[in-house]
Amino acid sequence: MAQSHSFTVGPEEAGQRLDKFLTQRLPELSRSRLQGLIAQGALSHKGAAVEDANAKVKAGQELTLTIPDAVASHIEAQDIALDVIYEDEHLLVINKPAGLTVHPAPGHADMTLVNALLAHCGESLSGIGGVARPGIVHRIDKDTSGLLVVAKHDTAHNHLSAQLSDHTLKRTYRAVIWGEPKASRGTITGNIGRSTANRQRMAVVKSGGKEATTHYSVLQKFQPAGIKAPMAALVECNLQTGRTHQIRVHFTHIGHPLMGDPAYGPSTATHMKQNIYKPMAEDTRATINSFTRQALHALELGLIHPATGKEMHFTCPMPEDMQNLITALSLT
Repeated sequence: MAQSHSFTVGPEEAGQRLDKFLTQRLPELSRSRLQGLIAQGALSHKGAAVEDANAKVKAGQELTLTIPDAVASHIEAQDIALDVIYEDEHLLVINKPAGLTVHPAPGHADMTLVNALLAHCGESLSGIGGVARPGIVHRIDKDTSGLLVVAKHDTAHNHLSAQLSDHTLKRTYRAVIWGEPKASRGTITGNIGRSTANRQRMAVVKSGGKEATTHYSVLQKFQPAGIKAPMAALVECNLQTGRTHQIRVHFTHIGHPLMGDPAYGPSTATHMKQNIYKPMAEDTRATINSFTRQALHALELGLIHPATGKEMHFTCPMPEDMQNLITALSLT
């Protein structure tokens, strides 16, 4: 059912832009959402539509905003099994398996996490931006496994997105990288933008791009029997920023791409052809060769609940394929 909100502009609010005034009165809605409602004629003064978001409000002015019901999403709801770690009327925390795309896109029109969430949540979705759909606060790549949080309504989405922006949404990842970094603990920086060599990939760029910072620590080094130097390392990564492919790009940039990554750095097959790996046991070699996705898992997630203000912390174990890879690499 459509909701109506009436406001009277106070003397101290006079002269403000209309969209800013409404943002202060309705903080659960984003400014872009309010601007869209204004453009649609949802705001009125004395029965007449007010459609200029830049207009200045006047003291004593009476305004009414009618928010229509959320319209159905054009994305099809599909019954896909989900590993739900936590759920209430405001949000969900999902353990996403590797291989599941988060959002429909060219080449992945359906069978995505969003399709699954539409079926799972049903009528509990009150709408994001006027559409009955889940609010994806942050994404993880198709072939990355692990935790992500999803909002069920605008208020939760805005609150969680703000945490993402101000770095209070905590995300910890585990990755298996080729080789061993010089420092066992450190910070990788470098703006990330589209690669000039391949527009399908991201890269650390000298100019432009977006600032990116990844903190890491080495948890374990792997030097299988017969190998003269560490072949790989298990690292823990904490994101200060959240750029596309950030961990994958940053570790490639310092010369230690993720094992199994099909897009960044030399392929597993290329690595394994090097003479230094010839002494390796065949079963270890077979396990490494069979790992064909980036070895990256979103292990922990910390957030402040958008309704209760309670600090919440979630964790999920690494999936079987990464556990098997680590076990194989640990053999001496």
